[in-house]
Amino acid sequence: MKIALLSDIHANRQAFDACLAHARAQGAQQIALLGDLVGYGAAPRYVVQQAMALAAEGAHLVGGNHDAMAVRPPVAGERGAGSVVAQSADWTYAQLSAEEHAFLAALPLTAELGSVLLVHASADAPERWRYVDNPVVAADCLHAALQRPGIAHVFCGHVHRQMLYYRGAGHGLMRFVPTPGVAVPVPPHRPWVATVGSVGQPRDGDPRAMYALLDTAAWRLTFERVPYDHAGAAAAIRATGALSEFFAQRLEVGQ
Repeated sequence: MKIALLSDIHANRQAFDACLAHARAQGAQQIALLGDLVGYGAAPRYVVQQAMALAAEGAHLVGGNHDAMAVRPPVAGERGAGSVVAQSADWTYAQLSAEEHAFLAALPLTAELGSVLLVHASADAPERWRYVDNPVVAADCLHAALQRPGIAHVFCGHVHRQMLYYRGAGHGLMRFVPTPGVAVPVPPHRPWVATVGSVGQPRDGDPRAMYALLDTAAWRLTFERVPYDHAGAAAAIRATGALSEFFAQRLEVGQ
């Protein structure tokens, strides 16, 4: 089976559509969304409605920190209140219907798909939104996941970068930087953690959208980069008149 893993869509309609089309062209038979459907971008309703339709078709979903903020934006006196991120959460909240709020609120923090654990942040404490951005945190994430019967691998989002951490000859995890479009062997007997990057907010200096494709028949993992209309997505942010110009600029430069 080929499983497309998309995370951190951030209400970016153009990037989401492009990645879904690319994944289906690659033969993806299953879709998994790893959180942060909304936040920053101009199309929260569209993205949430697409996610609801995918869930109805059998896609696996977990929630992210921006999804939680869109259900309950921070109020005065709370951490982050008054920031551009909080302003984005306020605007996003206002765009969504009660049904869409309920959908986001009901998203689990983890999901299991065969031997794979899906989580937005780190599996050792998903509710803390810890970034899996180094081998030490990746090891904590993997250790927690391996306590679950039948789980051997973890897919995460949150960090907006693509990386693979695997267990080598030593006790710690090794970091592997993938080449986009080049399949990486991931033997099913070797535990590993992968961060799939961001569909709608890439932050490595490359504006192309990111997702990953796992082939469980051959046990190969391909980290994909997909061109999309990032100028159009940036223009849509500006057209809201409410979202920060900073969010539009980030899309244009991939930062």
